Amino acid sequence: SPGYCWPFQGSRSEILIRLPTQIRPTAITIEHTSRIASPLGTISSAPRDFTLSVSLCQGVDEESKEETLLGTFTYAVEKEPTQTFTLQNKIPKAFQFMKLVVQNNWGKLGYTCIYRMQVYGKVIGTNADGQTH
Repeated sequence: SPGYCWPFQGSRSEILIRLPTQIRPTAITIEHTSRIASPLGTISSAPRDFTLSVSLCQGVDEESKEETLLGTFTYAVEKEPTQTFTLQNKIPKAFQFMKLVVQNNWGKLGYTCIYRMQVYGKVIGTNADGQTH
């Protein structure tokens, strides 16, 4: 609902996202409310420039700081509230942890909001024999 978002403190924020299973990511969707639906009539809290990365190990942890950039993107407030971004760097591995870094927003000083984030890709799992598929 407009006014009820996932807020990050400040205009620059980082978040580590744990997916329910390992996937080979191909795209993400970021959603913010529209200017018309916004209770304040502004969407300056929308993310602007952001990056998405994954670790080359099984997850992003204290021991492994090596990450692979999946892409650098810009959420455009003049477009639709829901925007899909195809990942620029394809990786032939599956991951369960992704790192979203919001570099800045559209002018809001106190916080940045995301209403929804979706990750698309190929689910990698194991079959009954324990083989990866």
